[in-house]
Amino acid sequence: QVQLVESGGGLVRAGGSLRLSCAASGITFSSYCMGWFRQAPGKEREFVAAISYGGGTTLYTDSVKGRFTISRDNAKNSAYLQMNSLKPEDTAVYYCATVADSDYKRPLKWGQGTQVTVSS
Repeated sequence: QVQLVESGGGLVRAGGSLRLSCAASGITFSSYCMGWFRQAPGKEREFVAAISYGGGTTLYTDSVKGRFTISRDNAKNSAYLQMNSLKPEDTAVYYCATVADSDYKRPLKWGQGTQVTVSS
């Protein structure tokens, strides 16, 4: 049974940083590309970042380029999202997901999400 569990969310002031973690179980983690998505109140869920099996390829949505960094540790079955220079518009529930290797923006399996709130 595939399980993805996010952690690390919280309340932070604008300009601050947070590091989200995603712990995976029930899968051969190194066989999956991983992604982060977010959903703000009243908005659709959107793609944030993705990383290839071994971590050599990453993809970001334009609004987070230069501020967010996705990474993974296959030995720990975990993926991460380092978020720096946070803005109020980054406020959302952040979801970890396995993603299609042919389309990083296509999620396959979701976690339950972690709330990130950025105050101005």
